[in-house]
Amino acid sequence: MPGLDADALTALIERFSGIILTSSDPGYEEARRVHNGAIDKRPAVIARCRGTADVVDAVHFATERGLEIAVRGGGHNVAGRAVCEGGLMIDLALMKGISVDPERRTARAQGGVTWGEFNRETQLHGLATTGGTVSTTGIAGLTLGGGFGYLMGKHGLTADNLIGAEVVVASGHVLHVDADHHADLFWALRGGGGNFGVVTWFEYRLHPVGPMVTGGLVAHPFEAAHDVLGYFRDSVGSWPDEQTGIAGLVHAPDGSGVPIAVMAVVHCGPPDEGAAALAPIKAFGSPLMDVIGPMPYEVTATLLDAGFPAGARNYWKSSFLRSVPDDAIDTMVGRFASCPSPMSGLVLEHVGGAVTRTAVDATPFPVRDDGFNMLCVSEWMDPADDEGNIAWARETYAAMEPHFAERRYVNYLDDDEVDPAASAYGPNHDRLRRIKAEYDPGNVFHLNQNIEP
Repeated sequence: MPGLDADALTALIERFSGIILTSSDPGYEEARRVHNGAIDKRPAVIARCRGTADVVDAVHFATERGLEIAVRGGGHNVAGRAVCEGGLMIDLALMKGISVDPERRTARAQGGVTWGEFNRETQLHGLATTGGTVSTTGIAGLTLGGGFGYLMGKHGLTADNLIGAEVVVASGHVLHVDADHHADLFWALRGGGGNFGVVTWFEYRLHPVGPMVTGGLVAHPFEAAHDVLGYFRDSVGSWPDEQTGIAGLVHAPDGSGVPIAVMAVVHCGPPDEGAAALAPIKAFGSPLMDVIGPMPYEVTATLLDAGFPAGARNYWKSSFLRSVPDDAIDTMVGRFASCPSPMSGLVLEHVGGAVTRTAVDATPFPVRDDGFNMLCVSEWMDPADDEGNIAWARETYAAMEPHFAERRYVNYLDDDEVDPAASAYGPNHDRLRRIKAEYDPGNVFHLNQNIEP
């Protein structure tokens, strides 16, 4: 491995507050694994950091020796960019600090925090910000890529609620950024991915939410799939900002593999308003299951957890639709019928409300039109099934392509595109490249949806 010698490694270990792992160390095999079980990479060194100084030392160690750097927050990135082959993996999983200021309605959290952990602390004060729909998702990746969540209709994207950050840039310097300090870098962090450095602390704006909200899941037989997706498409335009949801085609969670059509929805306002707003969804059709009702806000982030187990093999394809015509729904229903795995699904995420009232150039995230994000989740367990499941996702995406708009959600992007960052960032791409050239001219942080300087 270029530049990796025992003396240098010993010096790093002696200085480090966290844990340094190489392939011969106990804990290495577990630490190198990310959420997607299809990713199997072996870093030369894993730096499990406990604080910002550890991150600085790890960046210096890697850059001085020409080692490729990967950065892991929650490890959920489906393309596996949190881990590298033969380089240095900066693992933030031990960095769990969270501090809530209920008077200012703000929270600071370190880069290894997950949304389940974040929500637990902020809900002590009846506060929240837009966060992940799977509780084990890391705050870091979701925020840096934009951040869809159940509060986005009322309070915007996760990135829209970022008000400050501490960042270790490629030079090893530690920068405190906000609207008044390194404003260009602050702009880039709110959707520009991990291109600009390692964010060790995030500061968020919080909002009064909960502790009880109204939400849950409703499931219909697959024979009603077209009607369910059509109802979802037609009804979201009349939803209040407090209400955000998704609709999809999945398989019954009881292990039977029976295909079903579902809606998952959360209303973050007062319970009486939520009950009234969600009554039409509960009254629609003849559901097989209806578990929509009052629930703690913390629980909303766990509604989909069982569908995304750690270690399952994943391959995703995704794009944005401004509308979902009937023939697009027909395509989704037809393609799902040929799905080879009972773990896979097709999802429509509604994007509206506060997200669409933010200017396209206010952050790097350009998807500010009312519409839907279509996500094809191909998920399975056996490596022998890789080819068939990946092919199904690609073929499904190709079948839906005539309906896609020109923008995509960076957190779902795969590696199949020639220049995925350009397709994701659109009119904001050139500005991001200029900021990248200022803070990372050597493209040290390139294991991401890379923005070339």
